[in-house]
Parts: sequence; structure tokens; C-alpha cells
Amino acid sequence: MSNRVSILQKNLNLKQELKQITGVLEEAGTAIGRDAAADTAIEEEDDDDDEIDELPEVKTSGARQSVSAEAYGQWNQKKAFTPPVIAKTDEQKDRLTKTLEKSFMFASLEAKDMNTIIMAMNEKNFEKGTKVIKEGEDGDYLFVIEKGSLDCIKQINNEEKVVKTCNPGDVFGELALLYNCPRAASVVAKDQCICWQLDRDSFGHIVKDAAMKRRQKYETFLQGVTLIASVDQYERSQIADALKPETFKKGEVIVKQDEPGDKFYIVEEGSLFALKLVPGGGEEKRVMDYKTGDYFGELALLKNQPRAASVVVESESAKVLSMARGQFVRLLGPLKDILHRQANTKYS
Repeated sequence: MSNRVSILQKNLNLKQELKQITGVLEEAGTAIGRDAAADTAIEEEDDDDDEIDELPEVKTSGARQSVSAEAYGQWNQKKAFTPPVIAKTDEQKDRLTKTLEKSFMFASLEAKDMNTIIMAMNEKNFEKGTKVIKEGEDGDYLFVIEKGSLDCIKQINNEEKVVKTCNPGDVFGELALLYNCPRAASVVAKDQCICWQLDRDSFGHIVKDAAMKRRQKYETFLQGVTLIASVDQYERSQIADALKPETFKKGEVIVKQDEPGDKFYIVEEGSLFALKLVPGGGEEKRVMDYKTGDYFGELALLKNQPRAASVVVESESAKVLSMARGQFVRLLGPLKDILHRQANTKYS
């Protein structure tokens, strides 16, 4: 009998201990829930804060922190910004203005913003062989080239390969500022170069939004262009930067047969058609139609020959994206074989 009482007592004690443990766990769970709810409320409040314009930069001893880490930092408020003013001669201002007018990223700035950027930029001279930026490092500046050429070099399969050559008017180093990521490639001066350096804050407050929207728009569009869809994101972003929008009205001739050609075109909106003179007859024959995502003008650039046909706007209006000969050769070089194969059957 005493043994049975002892067992019952032990069971009772165990039940009481279990109840106490359960209570502690429930209390802890409630506390965690309250904390989580509070965190969620804080995050929702931050999301609704219209004053947040630029994510604060967080410096660490290692690599730059991710965007998510910056977004919810202690000082998640719109920062006051005073652009730097670097003294320049009138001759420097004139040179820099002409350089920026060649760049897609700066050419569309309003006069006031352009003047702010001009005063914020710093002239830099690099000797041949200078490594201006290094792949994988943090980046706080971008550069616009006034004079000279620089190679963009990436580590591919443990080998350094030149993926692009930048020339006057080109921008490099902008990816780290646009996407808050490490340098995508090293950049080395091929000869003596004059570049203009712009700091992260000035770029972020004045140029970044417009540049991001433009690049994203054209990158998304290029994904639907059969010719370019196969290239990687880095190459596609470079192509997007090189494209310039042009608008034409119904009946306008964008390229004319037998004339020299220095541009490559991609149709963004509208419909067009190609006309080719019939040998000996003097008549023009409709040989091809173009719609959104189609391209033309590559034959004259690939073969260094006059235009093989005329291209005319058929719709009420048409928007095309053009690329100059030098950029076409540099950026579409990897697609040269595809272009040649398709060129052999075009207009035939």
C-alpha cells in the first residue's frame, strides 16, 4: 500500500512540474509574439514613411552590407545632402560639359542638376596600366571618360578576360553605386586617360533614380529581343546603356539603300518595312516587315558596305533604339557569328 501511495505522489509531483514548465513556455511564446508584432509594426511604419528617399550607407570593416541591412538601419531617415563644389576653370567646365553630353546617364539632366554635377566632379589622370578599380571591392565613385581607353576585366574560370573596352563618353564603376554591390570588374587604363570622378552621394541624390529607371526599362525590353536575350545580365546592362531612343513619323525613311550606315537599330514601338531596288528595273520591292523587338541596320556595320535596303515607317509613328558603329562592334561582338548567319539570308 505504501508503495502505491509513493507512486501516486511521484506522479502528482511530475504533473505539477510539467504544468510549471508549460506555463513558462507559454509566457515565453507570448513575449516573442509581442516582440514580433512590435517589429512588424515598426517595419510597416517604415514602409509607409514617404520621407525615406535614400537608404543610408553603412560602412563595415569588410564588404559593404546588403541593401536589407541598410534599409532598416538605425538612421533610416532621408539624409541632408550638400553636394561638393570642386573649383574648376572655364576650360575644365567646357571640357566636362562636352564629355557629359556624350553619356546617356547625364545627357538628359536638367540644366540646374547638370551644373551641380559638373561642380561635384573631380578630374583624374591615369597613366597606362593603372588599375582604376578592382573587381570585388566596394565602390564609392563612378567615372566618366574624357580621353583615352580603359579595359574592363573579369575573372572568368580563374582567368582574367577583357569583357569590354570603355572609350570617351563611356561611364564605368556605376554598377556598384546603382545596385549597392561590389565592383563587377576591374578597370585598367590602356593608355594615358583623363576621367571625371563622381562620388556616391552626388550620384545617388541627382542621377541614380533616372538612370535606374532608364536601364531597367531597356533591360526588360531587351529580354524580349531574340538576338540579345541570350547574353548575360552584365552584358545586357551595357547594351541598354548604349541605346539611344529616336522617334519617326509615318512615311519617314530611317535608313536609305546605298547610303553609308553608322547605326544599328532595334524597333521599340510601331511597324516598319524594308524596300529594295529591283536590279535593272528601277522599281522598289517590299522585302521585309519589322515589328517590336526586330532589328535592322546590322548589314552595313558587319560588312562595312552601304545600306542593303531602305527602311520606312508604316505605323503612325515609331520608336527605335539606335546604337552607334563603335558601340555595336564592342558590345555585340559576341553575337557576330549569329548576325553573320542571319545576314546571309536577309533581303534575299
